Amino acid sequence: MQEKLCDTLKREGQGHVLRFMDGLDDAGKAALEAQIASLDFAAIDRMKALLASGRTSSVDLNGLEPAPVAEPDESARAKAAKRGEEELRAGCVAVALVAGGQGSRLGFDGPKGSYPIGPISSKPLFHFHARKILAMSRRYGADIPFYIMTSETNDAATRAHFEENGFFGLKPENVRFFKQGMWPALDPDGRIILDAPGHIFMSPDGHGGILSAMKSQGVIDDMAARGISTVFYFQVDNPMVEVASPEFIGLHLLAGAEMSIKVCAKRDPQEGLGMVVSRRGRCEMVEYSDFPDDLKNRRRENGDLYYKFGSVAIHIFSFDFLRREAEAAMPIHVAHKKIPFVDEAGAVVKPDKPNGYKFEKFIFDVIPEAKNVLNVAFDRAEEFSPVKNAEGNDSPATCRRDLVAKWRRWFNECGVNVPDGAVIEIDPAFANSPKELMARLIGGFVPVFDGRVFE
Repeated sequence: MQEKLCDTLKREGQGHVLRFMDGLDDAGKAALEAQIASLDFAAIDRMKALLASGRTSSVDLNGLEPAPVAEPDESARAKAAKRGEEELRAGCVAVALVAGGQGSRLGFDGPKGSYPIGPISSKPLFHFHARKILAMSRRYGADIPFYIMTSETNDAATRAHFEENGFFGLKPENVRFFKQGMWPALDPDGRIILDAPGHIFMSPDGHGGILSAMKSQGVIDDMAARGISTVFYFQVDNPMVEVASPEFIGLHLLAGAEMSIKVCAKRDPQEGLGMVVSRRGRCEMVEYSDFPDDLKNRRRENGDLYYKFGSVAIHIFSFDFLRREAEAAMPIHVAHKKIPFVDEAGAVVKPDKPNGYKFEKFIFDVIPEAKNVLNVAFDRAEEFSPVKNAEGNDSPATCRRDLVAKWRRWFNECGVNVPDGAVIEIDPAFANSPKELMARLIGGFVPVFDGRVFE
C-alpha cells in the first residue's frame, strides 16, 4: 500500500479501511489500493457533513407552483423544426444516453440496453436508439456523435454488444462509451463501509454523475473539438423517444434556453415522474417520492391535476451550460439502505434493516442553475413507454403494445389500413417518421403485413 494513501485514509478518519490488509494476498491488496485511489475525499467530506446536519431526507416544499409549460401550435412547431434541422445539418448536435443499468428487474442477465424489445425482431433497446441516430445522420448529411454512459457493472458487456451488432450501422468512431462514477456508502458515523475484508462497498453516483464523468473521461473535450453546441439527453429504457428531434431542438434554440425539458401529463397522481415546479420564478424538479400525497392529489376546478406535468428524462442542454455545470459541485442526495458490511472478526453480515447510507447526484439539480429553462409538453402516446417493470404498467408488454400502436398510426396517416391484430415493426433507419414512411410508399414500397419487419 502506498504510504500516501495510508496517510490520506488516516487523516480523513477512514483508517479502518485497512484493518484487514495484512490478511489479503497481493491481488487483494492491489484491488483495495485501486479502490482507495479512486475515492473522492472532497465528496466524502460533503457526504459526512450532510449526515451530520441531519437533513438527509428533507425537501423544501415552500413556495412551489407548477412550472410554466409550453404547448406550441402547429405553426410554432414547424418553425422550430426548420431551425432544428439547420442545427443538425451543421453537425452541431450530439446525443448522450444514460445506460448504466442492468436488466435484473426484468429477469434479464445483461445491460438493460441489450434487452430484446422489438415486437417481431426482438431487437434490443440499443438498436432502436442507434438506428434513429443513423436515420438522422443520413437525413441531414452530418455526423451525430453518440455518447453512452455505462457503469462498472455493464461497461464491458455494453461495448461487446455494440461490436457484435456492428454498432447498429453507426460509424464506430462516432460512438463513445464512458463509465459512470462510483461512490462509497457510509455508516451513521460517516465511516466508509467494507462489504468484504478487502473491498469497499460502492454504488453508482446517480444519473447526475454524467457531468463529472464527461469531464473526467474526455467527453466534454471531444464535444468541444467537434464543435457541438446542442446535446440531447435521454435514458435507455424508453424506445419510443424521438432522438434529437428537430422540432425539440428548434424550440430549445429559439427560446434561447440553456436547458429544455420534455414533460407529459401524468396518467395518475401516483405515477413516478419528477414534478417540474417553479419557485420565485426559477424552475426546479422535485422527485415524486419527495412530493407529499396532498400535493400529488391536488386538482384544479376542471379536474386536472394541479401539478399535472412530470418529467420523463428527455432533455436538451446547451453545450456551454453543460460544460459549465460539469465544473460545479452538484447537490448530494442520500438514501438509508441495507448494506452488507464486515464485522470486527472479518465476517460478512447482511443486515435486516437499513444500516448505512448511499449517495447520488441527480441531473435535474442543474435546472435552477440554467439562465433560461424551457418546459415543452408532448403526447406520451408518441414518445414515452419505458421498460421498467417485468409486468403491469411500464413493462415489455405495454412497451411493445405502444410501439405497434405508434407505427399503426403512421401507416394510417399515410392512408394505409393495418389489419386488426397485425403486429408490425419499423426499423427507424427504414422510416423514422410518417413523412419518411410516406416517401417510401411513394417510392414504390408496398407493405405486406405478414410478420415481417420493415427495414
